[in-house]
Amino acid sequence: MSSSLIGQRIEDLDTPVLLVDLGALEDNIKRAAALFRERGVAWRPHTKGQKVPAIAHLEIEAGAIGITCAKLGEAEVMAAAGIKSILIGSQVVGPHKAVRLAALCRRVEVIVAVDSVYNVDELDQAAQRAGVAIPVVVEVDIGMKRCGVQPGQPALELSREVHSRRGLRYMGLMGWEGHIRRITDPAEREASCIASIELLIQTAELCRGAGLPVEIVSCGGTGTHEFSSRVQGVTEVQAGGIVFNDVYYSRLGLEHPRALTVISTVTSRPDPRRIVTDAGKKTMSSDSAPPHPLGIDGVTGVGFSAEHGVINTSDPAELPAVGDKLMWVVGYGDTTIALHDDLVGHRNGVVEVVWPISARGKLR
Repeated sequence: MSSSLIGQRIEDLDTPVLLVDLGALEDNIKRAAALFRERGVAWRPHTKGQKVPAIAHLEIEAGAIGITCAKLGEAEVMAAAGIKSILIGSQVVGPHKAVRLAALCRRVEVIVAVDSVYNVDELDQAAQRAGVAIPVVVEVDIGMKRCGVQPGQPALELSREVHSRRGLRYMGLMGWEGHIRRITDPAEREASCIASIELLIQTAELCRGAGLPVEIVSCGGTGTHEFSSRVQGVTEVQAGGIVFNDVYYSRLGLEHPRALTVISTVTSRPDPRRIVTDAGKKTMSSDSAPPHPLGIDGVTGVGFSAEHGVINTSDPAELPAVGDKLMWVVGYGDTTIALHDDLVGHRNGVVEVVWPISARGKLR
């Protein structure tokens, strides 16, 4: 896809195409930056579901202190695009990655999460060989049951280990309270979120009491930012999907405009109650929430195969007809962005920019 698309109306594009409404995107970025500024907490948006350096620059221009990446490869792309402060919120393990990380630290600030002495040893050795100091946060398991050491004494012991290494620079702690998103009752979700983050805050105080320089206490995703950003002691929030919104986050209560869509073409109308489009699983992820078709009344269900998106309706209708364009709100942005090479930005329905999704496929 090339810049030749600029100036075209989105309904004239060949399909399927991943679109972002630039007005909604810019509004969402400004709203997020203003919210976190008002609450006195820094914003370090996660870009695993964005993967576009130009969007990261827009976030930083609005007030973000840097970004969060899931993988070292993503961080390398963002650093090459001029992003100066990056947190890698996953463990960077393996000798090849340790060497790459140390090399990247010569150019920009790259903070990395650890949760084992094995990884501490590996990164320390690579850093000393490269003559750099790798900034490190200790990841704490505050209920997600994925990565992280246990709160309290185990986190303190690993923090001391990091702080003692010549090749590492201890920065603080990170946690992820994503497990609370499964709680449907709003009051219970809020209480559980705060309780989880309090484990992180208490651990930070324990580390400070032991003389460790805890500068960073990082947590908070899009589905939890409303609560996590209000907990005293949190220094930064990682909410990234907030800039797009999607069906998944809307169901969790996010009220931001939905900026990310897919435009498709109706390719078959074998039944007046069935609409078939050219956007299937290879175009739109449905793992966390199904994409939602716009402008269709009486939808009883949607289904997806590799190349087809199927909409069933309660009442028969002639429109949309074969050849018509149909827009979908993305179900889950993180795993939809990863399917595309380009993100087409439009304003009032006219293409304004085509952004390469440069960090796509950077899994190592």
